[in-house]
Amino acid sequence: MKLHLNSLSGRYAISGYGPGFVLVNGRRIETSLLLLPDHLDPAWLEGGFAGLVQAHFEALAAHRPELVLLGTGSRQRFPRPRLYASLMAARIGLEVMDLGAACRTYNILAAEGRRVAAALILEE
Repeated sequence: MKLHLNSLSGRYAISGYGPGFVLVNGRRIETSLLLLPDHLDPAWLEGGFAGLVQAHFEALAAHRPELVLLGTGSRQRFPRPRLYASLMAARIGLEVMDLGAACRTYNILAAEGRRVAAALILEE
């Protein structure tokens, strides 16, 4: 799906997504990634959803977002609460959704000027 958004000039936005890829400012990324309006890490996670460990969420917390959108692939899957305890301790919200919903929500919140992080898991 292609997305159209013009209000994030100079910032990272999701311009499209599909099975196994996300387009960030037109750049095709086929690995799980971490995206904030001012930061892109195209190698955030290896091993898909099963590879999530506490350190991944601690790294997210270090970016100090208001909210983390965890896109878990084609279906919504919830990580164990102990994995994201560092987010809760830092009073950072976590929303878990499928990849498409996370991409669309990220663009909306980033366009509003919110400090949002999208942790997008692409299926292997």
